[in-house]
Amino acid sequence: MALKDRKKILTVMIVMALVGLFTPFANDFIRLLITQTLVLGILALSVDLLLGFTGLASLGQAAYLGMGAYLTAILVDRFQFGLGCDLSLILLMGIAIGAAGAAFFGLFAIRATGVYFLIITLALGMVVWGLANRWNSLTGGDNGINVMMRPNCGVDFSNDINFFLLVYIFFCLSLTAMYVLVNSPFGRTLVGIRESETRMRMLGYNTWLHKYLAFVIAGGFGGLAGVFWTHLNGIVSPEDVLLPISVDALLMVVLGGAGTLVGGPIGAAVVVFIREYLSTLVEWWQYILGGVYVLTILFLPDGLMGLMALVKTWRTDRSEKEGAEASSGQVR
Repeated sequence: MALKDRKKILTVMIVMALVGLFTPFANDFIRLLITQTLVLGILALSVDLLLGFTGLASLGQAAYLGMGAYLTAILVDRFQFGLGCDLSLILLMGIAIGAAGAAFFGLFAIRATGVYFLIITLALGMVVWGLANRWNSLTGGDNGINVMMRPNCGVDFSNDINFFLLVYIFFCLSLTAMYVLVNSPFGRTLVGIRESETRMRMLGYNTWLHKYLAFVIAGGFGGLAGVFWTHLNGIVSPEDVLLPISVDALLMVVLGGAGTLVGGPIGAAVVVFIREYLSTLVEWWQYILGGVYVLTILFLPDGLMGLMALVKTWRTDRSEKEGAEASSGQVR
């Protein structure tokens, strides 16, 4: 492993350790924002696998979050399942239903590329919204499903600190699993497909299968985020599978830096801070959020994670320029 990569990993570990140590001592509102950031961070990781490493921009990721969220809400509200030590089963089922939904939708979506893939994923996501909105007997329709209880399996997760620690642990596990995945031969193949699918196909790789598997894995992570989303908000409704959720997840990855893994969670933190905290201070917070998006796309095409590289390049160019001017002065 290169020294540069080791430094990045160490930096991420230090930051996550600080988050885990100091968040339990923060006030309730800040703790809630951080917990929400971690849940959306898991969703952003799933989007980054598609956009940053496979080159597939999806507008249907909210569908898998909704599947995991509705499954959790239905089982908890109607069967009181998942409120004890069977929480682990709920988490596995959330991952499974997200992956299963993506496996079905992927049969249609992966056949398309570019803007057509974007449109198909949008349409498939709207199918899930339609079911959530119209299947009143199962989903509660517009009213949604209220989930007033959190699991208690020796640890009472109705306590916000305990719930934060649960989400924090699974976020760290998700980030680690995604890092191992993208640095495996499978992940390297995905990057090759992103750069030139035609070349990878000529080399003998089954590019359709690789993209399909990435799509399914991303769906599984989306379903996991949905399980936590239900217990975080205490309610699931069709609003949770609408287009804005998918757009937000996509913009979080673009804002933080696609293809970096940690960029998505960083983008999630910025969006949650502006939307939930700054909105309590100023009424025109939407303009600030829009301005951040525009400025990032115009001046930081690699996202906020590219800021350090940009500063380093600027310093190098400046040093070289100063060195050249000094050498020119000596010659004279």
